[in-house]
Amino acid sequence: MAMKNPPHPGRIIKEDCLPELKLTAGAAAKILGVSRQTLDKIMNGRSSITPDMAIRFEKVFGSSAETWLRMQLAYDLAQARVREPEIVATIRPLGHAA
Repeated sequence: MAMKNPPHPGRIIKEDCLPELKLTAGAAAKILGVSRQTLDKIMNGRSSITPDMAIRFEKVFGSSAETWLRMQLAYDLAQARVREPEIVATIRPLGHAA
């Protein structure tokens, strides 16, 4: 069963992975081969985890790239569900396309 309000996976990096490895965001960004700003956007939920970043997280923090991407998908879908009434309001029934 899907979580109703799953956390952004960046929060897991920020609250679990970095403290466990005793890394600062700057040090983690260097290890990951990305800018501090890129990692900061993910950790603060302003950017999504891409397949490229999921592979980087897999190699540095553990958990498979697929797991990181599933967490991102669960978060994204939960956010879309919040907007579901707006989305549904724009759908036209079949046979009524203009």
